[in-house]
Amino acid sequence: MAERSFKKEVEQLRIGAGETFRGEGILAITKALLENGVGYVGGYQGAPISHLMDVLADAEDLMAELGIRFEANASEAAAAAMLAASVHYPIRGAVTFKSTVGTNVASDALANLASGGVTGGALVIVGEDYGEGSSIMQERSHAFAMKSQIWLLDPRPNLPSITDAVRHGFALSEASNTPVMLQVRIRCCHVHGAFEARDNVPPPLTVRDALSNPRRDTNRIVLPPASFAHEKEKVEKRWPAAVRYITEHGLNEHFGPDRGRVGIILQGGMYNGVIRALQRLGLADVYGDSAVPLYCLNVTYPLVDDEILGFCADKDAVLIVEEGQPDHIEQSLRAILHKAGATTKVAGKDVLPMAGEYTGQVMLDGVEAFLTRHASDILPDRARAPNRPGPVPDLSEVVPGRPPGFCTGCPERPIFAAMKLVEEETGPHQVSADIGCHLFSIMPPFEIGGTTMGYGLGPASNAAFDGGGDKRPISILGDGGFWHNGLSSSIGNAVFNKSDGVTIVVDNHYSAATGGQDILSSRAQNDTKSTQHPIAQALKGVGVGWVRQIDRTYDVKRMRDTLKEALTTDHEGPKVIVASSECMLNRQRREKPLLSKAISEGRRVARPKFGVDEEVCTGDHACMRLSGCPSLTLKMPDDPLRDDPVAHIDQSCVGCGNCGEVADAAVLCPSFYQADLVHNPRPFETRMARWQRRAIDWLQARRASRRLAREAVR
Repeated sequence: MAERSFKKEVEQLRIGAGETFRGEGILAITKALLENGVGYVGGYQGAPISHLMDVLADAEDLMAELGIRFEANASEAAAAAMLAASVHYPIRGAVTFKSTVGTNVASDALANLASGGVTGGALVIVGEDYGEGSSIMQERSHAFAMKSQIWLLDPRPNLPSITDAVRHGFALSEASNTPVMLQVRIRCCHVHGAFEARDNVPPPLTVRDALSNPRRDTNRIVLPPASFAHEKEKVEKRWPAAVRYITEHGLNEHFGPDRGRVGIILQGGMYNGVIRALQRLGLADVYGDSAVPLYCLNVTYPLVDDEILGFCADKDAVLIVEEGQPDHIEQSLRAILHKAGATTKVAGKDVLPMAGEYTGQVMLDGVEAFLTRHASDILPDRARAPNRPGPVPDLSEVVPGRPPGFCTGCPERPIFAAMKLVEEETGPHQVSADIGCHLFSIMPPFEIGGTTMGYGLGPASNAAFDGGGDKRPISILGDGGFWHNGLSSSIGNAVFNKSDGVTIVVDNHYSAATGGQDILSSRAQNDTKSTQHPIAQALKGVGVGWVRQIDRTYDVKRMRDTLKEALTTDHEGPKVIVASSECMLNRQRREKPLLSKAISEGRRVARPKFGVDEEVCTGDHACMRLSGCPSLTLKMPDDPLRDDPVAHIDQSCVGCGNCGEVADAAVLCPSFYQADLVHNPRPFETRMARWQRRAIDWLQARRASRRLAREAVR
């Protein structure tokens, strides 16, 4: 069950020529694939393009009607390898995944693909983001493009430009026999707009047809002596062919006046930010008509020397707007100008940050600093630039920091509560983490885990500590990471090397961190995928002899005892605990519509809620230190004689019971209670509730009268 369904939106993908398509970027990309005769599509989910995979999955029926093969790949490497279908066959293929972690995983396949080259158009759609909003390390796809000679498109973030990039991406790939990357940032993925649609086009040659007539060309296989010829072909044939296509089709765009003393060279994805900065400085209007010449690189690799030299010919200085680091484009630009003997000054990372996202304020400051230094006379005064902002207040002084954490009711939280309870008895252990929701365990209140080396590599990153010692190392591995890479690279590696460590496989039934997509071990029935393959069986299949299955992670006591057993058993070899409970977000998405329907039909529905009896709560807050649930907070007690806040559960509680389980396992206090919220109660329940309410009101009034009497005496 994906985080978001596009069943309704994908129906718009059927519209044809003469109609207007309206929607967001990921839908526009899918429509462009269908319009340009794609033969097969694959990928792996991950921010910021998770929803593109969800769109493709929901459009699977439509793609099947057109003869398009769709596959939700096991990893980014599997997705990139899928593009091998375009090596010998004139079939257009596209795959998608997050960069740069996804590109790292896929780099082996991409390098081989780029070396041998392609016959059909091969498009790699990578989602890229920087700054504090990024979910992973700050790296760029640009380095992979340069390393493997893959052409890199970075279109302006509007729907016509995005769809044109898909169309030209396939054509550029075929014209130069080279795979092409299409880079989209998170704003590009989710920008809304419209474009004139075209008819969907079935692939001229489907993968099914290709199976009937196999082809092979040893010159495309990456083995000597062909591999030596590939590098020469890249430089002498593919690169010139790519530059020729880029130039002839005007993929890079010019905006603003034809001439000027200064100009801005920018990545296509930075166009909206640059235009907005110029608007705020009074140098562009609301339609994007700029007073400063702009050279927009919708193709950021390869650069076209003649276009750059032509743009810089009459300029004293140019600003290169290049998000991320290293500054690959700026270095290349300086080299091109130096070789040509041009005297144009280049500004870039001296006025803009070397790293991080180019937000609106960052862009404004950088553009203004450049113009102040090289063309201050064109900057209007503040009276003529009403959108020019004043200083931005430092919100960090008034807004408290909030570390990322688990969702309300998350079944992974009790796992780490159990680990903390074990830690109290045995002392700290060497713990390695992994990619996934469970990585939030490194933050308060748990502060568990010291490293994370890659998706599915949690146990592998503890391999150096697995040779025996006073304490066994503990590794965390999610179910998504398990099937992505962990089964072979971590578990198989541990079995082969007779490792003695303990691994906890956090099984929440989905690839939850990427949006709740189904995986091999998902418990749900999936009509188009094979699910319900237990992780425990896979573990035993690769030789793990000590496996414990826990089907309710909220049982903190059992989690604690099982972990203690794993850390003390005499069993030789890896020990693995499979801790399973359904992701609460997906469970809520699944159950809420059913509950709403039942309530509207008048059926009885009971929903558990938990609370804290403030008369019993001592206010030591140990429950919060061991739980960390967002619904568990503080409140001042009603008792005027108590000054310290007590624990309180707010209305966001989903009734998982973890707080009470933690309190019981940790022997904290009996202040937690469960109350059922009943919709459409039976007549007897209504009468009973009325009697209880009357009794409680009478008792409360009696207590209040005694308080008033005592106050009167004083």
